[in-house]
Amino acid sequence: MVLDKINQTNDIKKLDKEEIRQLSGEIRQFLIESLSETGGHLASNLGVVELTIALHLTFDLPEDKIIWDVGHQSYTHKILTGRKEGFATLRQYGGMSGFPKTSESDCDCFNTGHSSTSVSAGLGIAAARDLKGENNKVISVIGDGALTGGMAFEALNNASKLDSNFIIVLNDNDMSISPNVGGLSQYLGGIRTAAAYQDLKSGVMESLQKIPVYGERIVQRIRRTKSGIKQLLIPGMLFEDMGILYLGPVDGHDIEKMTAMFQKASRVSAPVLVHVLTEKGRGYEPAVRHPARFHGTEPFEIETGLAKKKKRKAAYTDIFSTVMRKLGDRDEKVVAVTAAMETGTGLKRFHNMFPKRFFDVGIAEEHAVTFAAGLAAGGLKPVFAVYSSFLQRAYDQILHDVCLQDLPVVFAVDRAGIVGSDGETHQGLFDISYLMTIPNMTLMAPKNKWEFSDMIKFALAYGHPAAIRYPRGEAFDGLMQYRAPIECAKSEVLFETGSIALLAYGSMVKTALEVRERLEQAGIGCAIVNLRFAKPLDTQMLAHVSTAYRLAVTMEENVKTGGLGEAIAAYFRTAGSDIGVIQVAVDDTFLPHGNVDVLKRQARLDAESIAQKIDRWLQKQQPDMMVGE
Repeated sequence: MVLDKINQTNDIKKLDKEEIRQLSGEIRQFLIESLSETGGHLASNLGVVELTIALHLTFDLPEDKIIWDVGHQSYTHKILTGRKEGFATLRQYGGMSGFPKTSESDCDCFNTGHSSTSVSAGLGIAAARDLKGENNKVISVIGDGALTGGMAFEALNNASKLDSNFIIVLNDNDMSISPNVGGLSQYLGGIRTAAAYQDLKSGVMESLQKIPVYGERIVQRIRRTKSGIKQLLIPGMLFEDMGILYLGPVDGHDIEKMTAMFQKASRVSAPVLVHVLTEKGRGYEPAVRHPARFHGTEPFEIETGLAKKKKRKAAYTDIFSTVMRKLGDRDEKVVAVTAAMETGTGLKRFHNMFPKRFFDVGIAEEHAVTFAAGLAAGGLKPVFAVYSSFLQRAYDQILHDVCLQDLPVVFAVDRAGIVGSDGETHQGLFDISYLMTIPNMTLMAPKNKWEFSDMIKFALAYGHPAAIRYPRGEAFDGLMQYRAPIECAKSEVLFETGSIALLAYGSMVKTALEVRERLEQAGIGCAIVNLRFAKPLDTQMLAHVSTAYRLAVTMEENVKTGGLGEAIAAYFRTAGSDIGVIQVAVDDTFLPHGNVDVLKRQARLDAESIAQKIDRWLQKQQPDMMVGE
């Protein structure tokens, strides 16, 4: 196999043309077989095999720098830089990340995981290169989806000021430019980037500018005329008008054409954008037919593309999907907003049922929030469904455009808490902290699927900004007998006994039940309070806890800093209570990728770790009271 010859960076340069063509197929087969066992991002990686090969053939890593936007399409890059063996542990705790990681390889020059960042990062790396007097190449790869993010356009606008080489590769897997226009564009792009043409153009312009009085006017007339012609004939004029040379489109599965285009691009002493057309999921029919499903897939059967896992219980995202459809039936003012995550957030059914009341704004969370604010100001009831780690990109808009005006926008904050395999960039461990800082924001989390349904209905009827956070994965279906009506700032007492109160929020209620069982086995009584609301706090309940219990254990799936536990501890201090407090939360760190249960143990958010914390506290207070293992 040719793939066996790829063991370290730049080994690909030792292959002949036939071996390189064979390598594409072998990499695809390797990815399909490997990810069928581990899961991972398949469709996007199958689409960029030839693109990645062309980049590695053209440029010299690690001296040249490639920045992958989002980064989940960097699997071929990892193979070509000697990390093929790491795929056996892909996205597992202690194993290889599914994203670029500077700690893994010096060929990963920038950690990525969120969208629309590569042009900004690449521009900064290029500017640093120029200041240091170096001459390596910097290449930012960005997808057509990521290009919808406002940050990408801010970077493109800034890039025009650069007077040295900086290459932006636009990976377009939507085939949005027709072949006939693309052929003309390739032809003109080849002329514009030829070294002789560049030298001639510079010489002519300099000579004309030296003509007294009329020289500059002639140059401007030529530029205006040329621009007008290009506006009619050449796609990509948006980039040209921003001061970025546009090349393409080029077939993203033709290695020789891309290599030639990248070589031309590297000769330009200015920012240049190479437009590459690729097919998502290429080479594996199930991924071509269902690219969204194979964006991030669990282990699957290669023959059918179906998941290997047995049928699972309904996830919180499934509950959200069902409730939104029902509420859409009942109230025509209910509208849904997503930032390019229709399937991931569970809004596909709502879209199918109410297409005019569904809005996908693309990868643009900041815009999505202010757009939702506008919908609310217009008298509608918008629900913005978004992953926790992506919502943090829109903090200013939540504060300034929604909460400052007290507009009734509902934030359905999916993937809140420990997410798992995608790692640091996707863990939803900060939303409690950053949302609690904002006046007029109401923040809640359900203990189970029935309470989740009730909270969505409450939030839509509430009339103020409200966020509901819920975790990835199966919805807890226990405690169905406890379903007190949702009232703002009112918690729910599930068990009231003993001298220890477990104050659990959202997903941690299930863990609290396990802790309570361990304590009872040791003969220690324990109460459980389902907090429901992080903001506003149920101060009436806290006042009762401060006098009725010796120890309060706050439990949240969020960072400790600025979180719910800190707010509750501050309340007790202000009230002058001497109750003991244990704050169970994630310490001041970023959690890596891995299985959720493994990460909870590492972060000491599992039942055993919490029981041990209580045990240590009890031993300090009364040595003869111990929690059994």
